[in-house]
Amino acid sequence: MVLPRRGNRASRASAPETRPVPESEPESEPGSAPGACPGPPPAHASASGSTGPPTGTSLLLGAARHSAGRTSAVFLCSAASAAASLAAPALLGRTLDLLLGRDDSAGFWLTVCAVVITAEVLLDAVVAWLSGTVAARSTAWLRVRGLRAVLDARPEDGARFSPGDLTTRLSANATEAGNAPVTVAVLAASLLAPAGALVALFLIDVWTAVAFLVGLPLLVLVLRAFTRDSSESVARYQRVQSDLAARLLEALGGARTIAAAGAEGRERARILAPLAELSAQGRRMWLVHGRAVARGGVLMPLLTTAVLAVGGLRVAAGRISVGELLAVSRYAALAAGVGAVAGLLGTLVRSRSAARRTAGPAALPALAYGTGSLPPDGPGTLELRGVTVVREGRALLSDVELRIPGGASAAVVGRSGAGKSMLAAVAGRLTDPDEGEVLLDGVRLETVAPGPLRREVGYAFERPVLFGDTIAEALADGPGRIPESVVRSAARAASADAFVRLLPKGYATPPGRAPLSGGELQRLGLARAFARAGRLLILDDATSSLDTVTERQVERALARQVRPGTRLVVAHRLSSAARADLVIWLENGRVRAVGPHTELWRDPEYRGIFTTPGPAADGGQAEGAARAEGRVREEREGGPRDRDRGRGRGRGRAPASAAGPRPDPASAPVSGAAGHPAPATDRTEP
Repeated sequence: MVLPRRGNRASRASAPETRPVPESEPESEPGSAPGACPGPPPAHASASGSTGPPTGTSLLLGAARHSAGRTSAVFLCSAASAAASLAAPALLGRTLDLLLGRDDSAGFWLTVCAVVITAEVLLDAVVAWLSGTVAARSTAWLRVRGLRAVLDARPEDGARFSPGDLTTRLSANATEAGNAPVTVAVLAASLLAPAGALVALFLIDVWTAVAFLVGLPLLVLVLRAFTRDSSESVARYQRVQSDLAARLLEALGGARTIAAAGAEGRERARILAPLAELSAQGRRMWLVHGRAVARGGVLMPLLTTAVLAVGGLRVAAGRISVGELLAVSRYAALAAGVGAVAGLLGTLVRSRSAARRTAGPAALPALAYGTGSLPPDGPGTLELRGVTVVREGRALLSDVELRIPGGASAAVVGRSGAGKSMLAAVAGRLTDPDEGEVLLDGVRLETVAPGPLRREVGYAFERPVLFGDTIAEALADGPGRIPESVVRSAARAASADAFVRLLPKGYATPPGRAPLSGGELQRLGLARAFARAGRLLILDDATSSLDTVTERQVERALARQVRPGTRLVVAHRLSSAARADLVIWLENGRVRAVGPHTELWRDPEYRGIFTTPGPAADGGQAEGAARAEGRVREEREGGPRDRDRGRGRGRGRAPASAAGPRPDPASAPVSGAAGHPAPATDRTEP
């Protein structure tokens, strides 16, 4: 029996959460890391090159640097277009004076005017093309950055964002944030024309420039109020939009439950409930924008009219020429163009607010890996030393001490909430413990590089998700490439080959178009794990949807056709616990006992895990347990070959005399992730 070590570390179970994750609705840019992992701290590189979690501003700077060349081209072309627009009035005014004076050089200046105007049109076209390219590249960079952070983080950290909220942040919000770099470039260039026009007015006639400057403070107040009022409404609009998407996605996932309960009307009302606030915030956004446009629409013509009136008086006084009056009117219009920056400011406000939301997923702390490797051909000995895991102030695991010998099969049992899935997650380093350490063949998991770790530690889950364009690609998913023959052998071992070949295109069928039951989906998840089986294979309730016969076939194939190694099985069925070499009994996050099922079965509280309340249920379950134990005993003692296999458990190959007849090609061994084929001899099933 493998006994857990006892220790007086109970006080750690009530310790506060040491690794908080960002709230799902950050309204301000986070200023500190939302969490940390044991070992080397995760490094978040901001746009400035400093370490720390990305903020909305740093993300926008990073996106700008990602497309710095194209963004600079946008600014330069916009500036050149502004220069052309500034040159045009002066050239037109001079040409008009030459034409009125019947000067012979007027034709040349007409040609120059045509060239400048044509250049301005072409430059505007180039700016439009480059703007679309920069926005697309920046959006893609933001999405990849956020998605990579979610995938690199602990699963429970990423789960803090609901699917609908996360989708909105990485789609709509990232698109709006991606417009920021080009908006800033265009905005900076667009200010050159009004500034240059004002300088030109001073050069032509000081009084015309003074007439324009009188109304400029009013314009600044209008733009300032627009920026302030729109920021709040935009942030609220985006938050409500995300809430609406989250509710819709939840309803789509539970469509059958809604239909069965006849709750379509109630669910429709729940989904659409945020529409009232969304509409209110949308109206507020348009109201703020409309006020700014209306005020600017009144103020700008008044300023232009005042400049022209002063210019007319100066012409009458003989201070400026008719051509210069034409130039003054054009420059007054260009200077009035400063009011058009309201639209660009609105886009920039939306981009900055969206960047804050996009920074939420991007700020998730990464699960840091080491650079080491596991010892070659290790047996897969798993050790947990003083492991404590606390989430949201609650201890899910407390001072867990375990040692599972290499090659053994261990079943993790316990009531709901005992910490079984968390133990499985810690054992394969899907997450790190807050205290303690996990070792595989004597090596701490956090010191191992991701490649060797994922090749030697495999998982199968209760609800597997298939990635890839075809079933074959989904089963081969993982680091490196594996032969198709290995994929098909793994599918046969998981009892999935027969129904996959009946699909419309067999293994070439897209996963999304395959009509799969829950049990069939679980068998495909098992096949994916079998195809890359390493020295440690963790099955987290991965057979819960299988019928008893299929589960038995899978267990037999796991023992005989899949690469030998250590098995850690989160078990709910009595038969799974009875067939395991040892059982880990969890209770309230602590290891209550470890040992063979036959020994633990003497404890009535252990039997209570598999029974329902009531004496009749206890008696019936006990009878079923006796039958299950009898079948396991028969399989283990049913003949010389089985006894030989039992002696060889967990030690690699069985003796040559125990090999028996040559296996059928349909049950060919499945290669492991490290390239080691499973032995041709049988191995005792877990």
